[in-house]
Amino acid sequence: MTYRLAVIGTGYLGATHAACMAELGFEVLGIDADHEKVARLAAGDLPVHEPGLEQLLRRNVDAGRLAFTTSFEEVAEFGDVHFLCVGTPQRADSDAADLSQVNGAINALIPHLRRECLIVGKSTVPVGTAAKLAERITEGAPIGDGAELAWNPEFLREGHAVQDTLRPDRIVIGTASERAEKVLREVYAKLLADGTPLVITDYQTAELVKVSANAFLATKISFINAMAEVCEASRADVTKLSEALSYDDRIGGRFLNPGLGFGGGCLPKDIRAFLARAGELGVEQALSFLREVDAINLRRRTRTVDLARELLGGTLAGKVIGVLGASFKPGSDDIRDSPALDVASTISDQGGTVTVYDPAALANARRVHPHLGYATSTREAMRDADAVLLLTEWREFRDMDPEDVGKVVRARNIIDARNALDAVHWRGAGWTYRALGRP
Repeated sequence: MTYRLAVIGTGYLGATHAACMAELGFEVLGIDADHEKVARLAAGDLPVHEPGLEQLLRRNVDAGRLAFTTSFEEVAEFGDVHFLCVGTPQRADSDAADLSQVNGAINALIPHLRRECLIVGKSTVPVGTAAKLAERITEGAPIGDGAELAWNPEFLREGHAVQDTLRPDRIVIGTASERAEKVLREVYAKLLADGTPLVITDYQTAELVKVSANAFLATKISFINAMAEVCEASRADVTKLSEALSYDDRIGGRFLNPGLGFGGGCLPKDIRAFLARAGELGVEQALSFLREVDAINLRRRTRTVDLARELLGGTLAGKVIGVLGASFKPGSDDIRDSPALDVASTISDQGGTVTVYDPAALANARRVHPHLGYATSTREAMRDADAVLLLTEWREFRDMDPEDVGKVVRARNIIDARNALDAVHWRGAGWTYRALGRP
């Protein structure tokens, strides 16, 4: 059977999943409450920055395999499989996940479910959510138990989302029925035929996979950044320490890059929501180490500001600071919980005159941080700067010629908060080079 797929929510996850499933040959209908976003997507215009995704979107819209709507009634009539891809941000009043978008989407969909279908959750939710949703769907849908639920967590890396969807390193399916498993095996048949590992489990385990993975990765990042603190105190070099550790097969080098730490819309809010859910389950002590993981991560931002102040003689007031980077990572325009913008704003609050440049995230940064200055190029951001801070490791920053850019600054001072530059090369060009965790 050839299934028609609906994708509920067309943010970063939903837009990626919709375009990629259309690329696999399915007819796909995406839905969102934002009329402007739906109009842009229908015209093949991607609202976010993600390498390769806009071309995929346009190709499948033009081919007639991918369309968008704001009507849940239309989606219910169209879809055999409904992928739930809405956001679960941190609540404003606590560390817990805000499930209002999940609940709102389910409540809007189920009254229209009059034929057999499968709803597939991809959003990151607290463990126990799927079982409650499955009960609500059965009780509320006109088709009754003809509408089933499965949980299929996403593992996208911003900047690599197309690859991670079309060539995933694993597919996890949490299900309570053989029928739901059969349907998703057929939906993902091409990926499974290419050798993608498949894990079939229950709802609860599937829900835990994504938050557990993020908690582990956050812990690994914070571990090497904790070692950076020790290295600074002992005048050791954390980059060499990281290199030496990476050759140990039990440890590996991925996510062992010392620097400014993690940000974005997943790791910070997911580890906090995980802790909050563990508290509700009465096992908060088991995850108490994640509080220190979060604290270590935030301390790297404070240390970067301190390093800038030390470099400039003890004060940031009246100093001109060029900031390279606004997105939380290269390859993305996402500024959610961006360490770069956190540092830039703190320096501005302490009297520094800050000018920010980023290859993709300027529009988003201007909207959220209008008090900062912005430039349209690397050189413009660095012009007449007393110090330059590299805060997001875009390739164009890594590839800078220190002699060339040194011509536009007031003083050749640079803080490499991502350990992305060749210290010897920059010092050889007359720069005072400082980096986190290095002498």
